[in-house]
Amino acid sequence: MNGIMIIDKEPDFTSADVVAKMRGICGQRKIGHTGTLDPAATGVLPVCLGSATKLCDLLTDKDKEYVAELTLGVETDTQDATGCVLAQRPVNISGEEARAACMSFVGGYLQTPPMYSALKVNGRRLYELAREGKVVERKARPVVIHELEVLELNMPVVKMRVVCSKGTYIRTLCADIGEKLGCGGTMQSLRRTRVGMFGLEQAVTLGQLQEYKDTGRLTEALYPVESCFPDCPVLHVSHEAARLLENGNAIYPGQTCETRVHRPGQWVRFHRPDGSFAGIYALDGAEERYRPVKMFLEKE
Repeated sequence: MNGIMIIDKEPDFTSADVVAKMRGICGQRKIGHTGTLDPAATGVLPVCLGSATKLCDLLTDKDKEYVAELTLGVETDTQDATGCVLAQRPVNISGEEARAACMSFVGGYLQTPPMYSALKVNGRRLYELAREGKVVERKARPVVIHELEVLELNMPVVKMRVVCSKGTYIRTLCADIGEKLGCGGTMQSLRRTRVGMFGLEQAVTLGQLQEYKDTGRLTEALYPVESCFPDCPVLHVSHEAARLLENGNAIYPGQTCETRVHRPGQWVRFHRPDGSFAGIYALDGAEERYRPVKMFLEKE
């Protein structure tokens, strides 16, 4: 199978666990996930199969949406509820003060990655060093909080919806909000509700996926590779240029069935003469021809 399955990850599964389970259910080895979800977190995890594994890096770069619960007055070494409590403080602030502190993070800010993360320093994962009791300097990275909505205020717990750029740690955002309020904070729970265009409404649990297999409906959970590029215009190659497309060669505008020429750098979906999707191209303005960006030559 070539395509994407949207898994609603359950708690206590690592993203690698999900991939291992799916290899058994789907009966194929070429499967990869598109960005790690912590074991305690739940929600949307796009998983790529077959030729769609070429999409993993593209989907990892997409904006994401989460619903998180922040508990104020508590700090842990992992910045979430799975860690050891480092400090507890009284929470002498109002709900409106908490809301204002949360909203102050909308926009871009520099975020320091947590020690308990999969980032590498000198070839080692930070969480490996953290488990050895080591703390190393981490460089703050720019992230963007596109949207933040406070859903519930039951002090000291704040439930919020966050839309953010890639590389954003929601538990670090929770800790940063707690630090700004002077009482500390830790992430109590996290559910990812969207990755790019894929949301919970398209997601299935591993149990549901097994049911699909048992009833011969496994492909019903499979989204085609092309569905990841809904905003890219389509060009069909001529019969004469079909072999160029199959070999991943550059294509001149005159070798397509449409007359429109797109702006330089714009991504375009290239289809075979029979209408099937073959890959993503972009116009090279200097050479006035389309060059391949990603090829997906296996027919779905």
